[in-house]
Amino acid sequence: MNCNRRQFLTTLASAMAAVSCSSLPGLRIRTEQNIPGFDYVLTAEPAQVSLIEGTQTPAWCFGGTFPAPVIRAQQGQPIRILFQNRLPEATTIHWHGLRIPIAMDGVPFLSQPPIKPGEDFTYEFTPPDAGTFWYHPHVNSVIQLGKGLVGAFIVEEANPVHFDHEQVLGLKNWHIDDHGQFTEFTTPRNAARMGTPGRWETVNGRHKPVYEVPAGGLTRLRILNLDNTLVYNIVVPDVEAWIIAIDGNPVQEPFRLVEHPIGPGMRLDLALHAPEEPGQEIHIQQAKGRFKFDMARLVAVASSTPIATRPIPTLPSNPLPLPDLDNAEYLSFVFEWEGAVSPGDDSKHKFWTINRRAWDKLSADYVPEPLAELMLGKTYIFDLKNVTPNRHPIHMHGHTWTVLKSNQKEIVPFHTDTVLLEKNEKVRLAFVADNPGRWMYHCHVIEHMKTGLMGYITVK
Repeated sequence: MNCNRRQFLTTLASAMAAVSCSSLPGLRIRTEQNIPGFDYVLTAEPAQVSLIEGTQTPAWCFGGTFPAPVIRAQQGQPIRILFQNRLPEATTIHWHGLRIPIAMDGVPFLSQPPIKPGEDFTYEFTPPDAGTFWYHPHVNSVIQLGKGLVGAFIVEEANPVHFDHEQVLGLKNWHIDDHGQFTEFTTPRNAARMGTPGRWETVNGRHKPVYEVPAGGLTRLRILNLDNTLVYNIVVPDVEAWIIAIDGNPVQEPFRLVEHPIGPGMRLDLALHAPEEPGQEIHIQQAKGRFKFDMARLVAVASSTPIATRPIPTLPSNPLPLPDLDNAEYLSFVFEWEGAVSPGDDSKHKFWTINRRAWDKLSADYVPEPLAELMLGKTYIFDLKNVTPNRHPIHMHGHTWTVLKSNQKEIVPFHTDTVLLEKNEKVRLAFVADNPGRWMYHCHVIEHMKTGLMGYITVK
């Protein structure tokens, strides 16, 4: 059963007590390379990109450039994407946050065979939800994402919500030296902690870029954390910025941004009114303790057409199934630090576990046992417990969770596909297992995922 936002929250409030606990009108999808029958042609290939002025970085890119093409779809409308692998190794594409069939999920051996060099694959699905999503490989992820294979996927609302301007901001910290050459993407020491950070911070591949916005206009910011490691604490000082969606999912009512953390893989949609006076600026910043640092700036420019004052909109809710909390089954997942090291082979380090199990290798001949088997159509309540000293953005493919409560902060229930667990935090969430398949379930700090903090859940 689907429900609107108010019905859902009314039902949810009583159930919680019981468990005691761009909106561009007329948008048309563009077709690259003019191949009939496809909305997009997306090619993964090596490419030289200029990240630091005067240098060239030997990146791997979608479409031969960075940032990657922003793919735009429409809610409830099918999209066909021809993917071409022109890398020197196999790859896939995972469509992060999209509730789509398992055959399109892009996890090698679990949902599809790896796409070999020189091969093509057609991804075809109908996005049920509007919002800000993204796409990336699920093969050799530390390297492939680290070298630049990340891109934004925007699903426009079926009933458009009008903004005067929209800006996509993809955050990524590159592992490059002063000459633009790649440095180490991972080290065992860092993988056993919070991950190996890069040293060159970019927004859309540029260091502290400046974007123009219409003076006085209503602007929508789609902020995506495309990084392997970093948690960004988003602040927009001196301007009333409103959170309108979290991880692609509209919030019940917009609320003022103070500081909002987004871990790797997470997204944040903001709405704000640009300054009335041309030349005035808005600073998009990262908070690090008491200090704040610019990541990008928006500068107001005079508009060629009159702009009417618009209120901050409430986005239409997505058609999520309503959890039946009274009849839900509870499952517990504990995320722990293991700390085991396999001498002499960095590829076999195991530092992290889920319910005391570290992720095993996945191949055409071997698929480990699932962390849990769920019944199709049934409601489940997951209790997530982080007993490590590090943050973990926990992501599950193919489903959207409703976060119910935390032991560390007050929660107004919201929908998400990725939960950022703080040190020693316990989070309770609910969802309907309505999408059959074998779904990856992992930390989106890529080094954590690769050193044990991953598994999968079967829905059947």
